[in-house]
Amino acid sequence: MENKVIIVEDLVRMFGSFTAVDHITFDVKQGEIFGFLGANGAGKTTTMKMLTGLLSLSGGGAKVAGHDVQTEPEKVKKSIGYMSQKFALYDDLSVWENIRFYSGVYGLTDKEIQEGGRAMLDKLGLGDVHNQLIGALPLGWKQKLAFSVALLHQPEIVFLDEPTSGVDPVTRRQFWEMIYEAAESGTTVFVTTHYMDEAEYCDRIGIMVAGKLPALDTPARLKQQFKSKSVDEVFVKLVRDRQKK
Repeated sequence: MENKVIIVEDLVRMFGSFTAVDHITFDVKQGEIFGFLGANGAGKTTTMKMLTGLLSLSGGGAKVAGHDVQTEPEKVKKSIGYMSQKFALYDDLSVWENIRFYSGVYGLTDKEIQEGGRAMLDKLGLGDVHNQLIGALPLGWKQKLAFSVALLHQPEIVFLDEPTSGVDPVTRRQFWEMIYEAAESGTTVFVTTHYMDEAEYCDRIGIMVAGKLPALDTPARLKQQFKSKSVDEVFVKLVRDRQKK
């Protein structure tokens, strides 16, 4: 039996009378690259915030790394890494100060920070800029560094919220190579994106439309199911079906 590290059952999130996440159910397996797709406002980030313990549930339930997100949010946070596209690192701190800060938040010892942090910077080729302010770095470097920092404590699962938004195509490809490497080491990667072409890089994808999850499978099977040449075509058909209703 495959180990399910994320289990979501009938999940709901309301903001007043507005239903942002509307009774969705799915699971994610260990070591899987799971893509969560949808247009802006579809409910992707809201779902991720609930799964990472940052937002309370309005209904249903979810377990992440064996912990209930509603009753054990702190245990969830210790078991995961998290990277937000809008806020990942502090621009007014240096590269090394960011590493020390986030490593401390994740509970690493000084020795682990020194050894792991130095090895990470060497691997990224950023050893020479460790005293440079994050704000002075190109966006692509920031994103790769933020991802690496989120993995420094070796979490079971890493959540990436639109990590490649705004970066150039070359950096996007390099970033996905890092994602593959993390998954091959056994880390589960849960990534949200509105780039439909990135769906092809995932083991499975869920497509959200207006708070619901009408499609969930491998990219190949979804294209076959919806008789489409690309995931983008699948998405367009789902949106049109929603509009007709």
